Amino acid sequence: MNHKKESLRKLKSLCYLTLGGSVAYQFIYYKKDFNGYYDKVLQPLSQYLSPEWTHKLGVTAIKYGLFPPECNNDPNVLKTKFLNFDLNNPIGIAAGFDKHGDAVLGLRKLGFSIIEIGSITPEAQPGNPKPRVFRLPEDKAVINRYGFNSEGHDKVYSNICKIEKSLLDKGLLGINLGKNKLSNNATEDYALGIKKFSDIADYFVINISSPNTPGLRSLQKKEELEALLTGINKIRNSIQSDKKIPLLLKLAPDLSQEELKDVVSVISRKESSVEGLIISNTTIDRPELTNKEFINEAGGLSGKPLTKKSTDMIRQMYKLTQGKIPIIGVGGVFCGQDAYEKILAGASVVQIYTALIYHGPPVVTKIKTELAELLEKDGYTSVVEAVGKGVK
Repeated sequence: MNHKKESLRKLKSLCYLTLGGSVAYQFIYYKKDFNGYYDKVLQPLSQYLSPEWTHKLGVTAIKYGLFPPECNNDPNVLKTKFLNFDLNNPIGIAAGFDKHGDAVLGLRKLGFSIIEIGSITPEAQPGNPKPRVFRLPEDKAVINRYGFNSEGHDKVYSNICKIEKSLLDKGLLGINLGKNKLSNNATEDYALGIKKFSDIADYFVINISSPNTPGLRSLQKKEELEALLTGINKIRNSIQSDKKIPLLLKLAPDLSQEELKDVVSVISRKESSVEGLIISNTTIDRPELTNKEFINEAGGLSGKPLTKKSTDMIRQMYKLTQGKIPIIGVGGVFCGQDAYEKILAGASVVQIYTALIYHGPPVVTKIKTELAELLEKDGYTSVVEAVGKGVK
């Protein structure tokens, strides 16, 4: 009996030693080469979880600083100006990742100069039924139909107010606004957001291009867009008499050339003007995809299949607006070359999202490093110099 107890004790000790050694090895690997650890360990493991759970875990990990912060200063060539703000780099995180303002400081520490949270609806709502997110790894793409799942204005405002203001001032904070699914008054919903967040937002986004809220994209039509923006501007003028917070319009990549011209004609009028554009949201198109499993799933497609489409649309809108309206370029940015092409097409800054899903936090520094090399190679001394230089 004693012999058996001794054998069990030794077996337990061996198990503890093995487990401890494994944990120690993982920790050393993590600390020594986080980029490699993420690609070889964390990213493959994440594929065994549902996309939505992985998303939640990623936001939580960033919120609590579980990923190493970016240590190096941005190269001088990445300095730029956007909406009269000076930025150390032109890379932002797109809306949809941090929907509720949970991980603002963590995202800042990863190297983003622009953090856009939301979309945020006035009242909390659950969004569409699950499953509502689908990975297409062969295509470096994602289909989502979240449907503006939001904790509502009050909760998100409370989350942001907990952050020390001096820390928020180290980059731009964008507030992306949406309308409640059952709301019959879109103008009121967006105006409520402007009223609520006016003391903390660096810019507002009117998101009328998500394909996952019924009827939302119809607000991009000329008459409806003019009425919406005119109404929002009236309310904005009444509550922001001293300093107007810039208003940006986020557009769908599925608009025709004529529809783009209609948008420009609307935003060129003083009463329905905006200070910037975001190009673009996800697409309802289904281009030639390798992954056939989810090709018929409803929702917006993001990632690599959107890269060229969004860049072409940036170029079109830069031409149509004669470069007078700043553009945030978003859609399929995975590397420095992708970002550079959007800047040459007319984007003042760019945002990423799907690249973060497939490559994790290391992709932020990777994109910035590659972009800096491309700018310097072509003789530019800042991002501003390169904006629109590829437009003929």
